[in-house]
Amino acid sequence: MNHDEAAAVRPLTLAWVSRHLEAGERIVKAAALHGGSTAEMRRLTIGMRDGGTRDLVLRTYVDPFYVEHAEGGLDGEAGALTLLTGTGVPAPSLVAVDPTATQCEFPSLLMTHLAGRTVLDDQGVETRVRLLARQLVAIHALRPVERPREYVTLTTADTVVVPKGADAAVWTAAIDVIRKPAPPCEGRFLHRDFQPGNVLFDVPPSHPEDARTTGVVDWAAASWGPADLDVAHCSVNLALLHGPAWGMRFAEAYEEAGGVLAATASERLYWRVRDALAASEEVRSVSQPWREAGRAELTTRAVEERLDAYVTALMDAPG
Repeated sequence: MNHDEAAAVRPLTLAWVSRHLEAGERIVKAAALHGGSTAEMRRLTIGMRDGGTRDLVLRTYVDPFYVEHAEGGLDGEAGALTLLTGTGVPAPSLVAVDPTATQCEFPSLLMTHLAGRTVLDDQGVETRVRLLARQLVAIHALRPVERPREYVTLTTADTVVVPKGADAAVWTAAIDVIRKPAPPCEGRFLHRDFQPGNVLFDVPPSHPEDARTTGVVDWAAASWGPADLDVAHCSVNLALLHGPAWGMRFAEAYEEAGGVLAATASERLYWRVRDALAASEEVRSVSQPWREAGRAELTTRAVEERLDAYVTALMDAPG
């Protein structure tokens, strides 16, 4: 098997993957995939009996913190990928999962590889925002026979990290918003980490306006809850990647695509503020993969400043 040192597949895991291939197939190459923050990702090229190749993706949790929580995440992703089969949502197909590392060195999941790539550049963001909105509306329209687990939100008023130099009054008011109970909501099928880093695109180099969505990945947190929560999560990621105005724009694009948000402005504000404040705890871990992907200007400090501006925009918005 050909591979670079960083992409080497561990022996037990290699044997496990091999047991889930078709007769006569073998792994001929492994390449590291970059951009994730919680697990090692590898693309495995599989040599087929007819001489052709196909690709699979291997997700492996190795960091002790994430290994401790891997079983729930991998079971959740495996369940979500199973539910998504045949729905028309462009998600990977599940091949195999070992959530407790009974056969592999570490908890692992094997799935099919999707065409396309993540696009994090500012160029073409207007087109991609519309595509993201349409894709999210399609996800929220799913009504699986078996619902995934209920959504969770971990951020509390006491865990928010106020950026250096932020307007204390604005952030105090924002934190007060999430001290209130969550508004009642109509449940929807949620991706729960829907954002540009988890959506694949095909973008023709000479015609970026003809971009199309080719896949949605990383379904480990799929759950059942308010559509506003997925919209809020994508909004804050767009705000940090491309500027606060794009974070504010996404909810509009979602509704233009046919999505339905909470009935009142105060309810919509609750979810958008909640996810923005959740981002305050993850600025460093979120921004590092973006820099590795080529967005060198998105330093931790730059992202903190964008988050501050976005929270201020939310709190200043009419209604």
